[in-house]
Amino acid sequence: MHLRPLKTAAATAAAALLLAACGTGTSPTDSVAGTPAGTADELPSEEEGTVLDQPFAKPGLVLTDTSGAPYDLVAETAGRPTLLYFGYTNCPDVCPLTLSNIALAADSLPEEEREELRVVFVTSDPERDTPESLGPWLDSHDPDFVGLTGDFATIQEGARSVGVHLDEAYEDEDGHIISTHGTQVLAFLPGDDRAHVLYNKDATVETFERDLPLLIAGKTP
Repeated sequence: MHLRPLKTAAATAAAALLLAACGTGTSPTDSVAGTPAGTADELPSEEEGTVLDQPFAKPGLVLTDTSGAPYDLVAETAGRPTLLYFGYTNCPDVCPLTLSNIALAADSLPEEEREELRVVFVTSDPERDTPESLGPWLDSHDPDFVGLTGDFATIQEGARSVGVHLDEAYEDEDGHIISTHGTQVLAFLPGDDRAHVLYNKDATVETFERDLPLLIAGKTP
């Protein structure tokens, strides 16, 4: 399937509205996830992703990885096909499903291609997602995934630079922690280190299985 181009301004507006509001202590059916009314013309729900007309540069994030070491996103992933996703470990549905889909697709790649791919997960809930807790959770999906945590304001600024909306986690009146975050996955090509493709929450294992070889080769779907 060819993914349709989308102008950057529209991409930013639509991407910022692709949110998942997730609360710990709730079941997946209790959480809210989806595209608000009014954005269907910009990013139809039946589409799995969009090729950006004007690609995003990588966020200049320097955060802490799951070993407790500094991780410079731009430097560490330079020249590598990279998938970037913002979410949190206590998310009951969207985050684990998205990472599982990527992990299954990555596992189907030939070894050489898998070694080239970088999958980076940046927490939207750094107060709870410490390196010690983030590491085992990511390992359960794929031990090669990179997990990053740090100062929320820094993470939020980096996310905004690529059109991803994050709200700081808070406790509701029932004592549940609520974290609202954009659900899109950004795919950066190795040739220019820019995000050329934006996948929404409807992207399946088959979506990534089809597209990852192209992205690794520096091509858009």
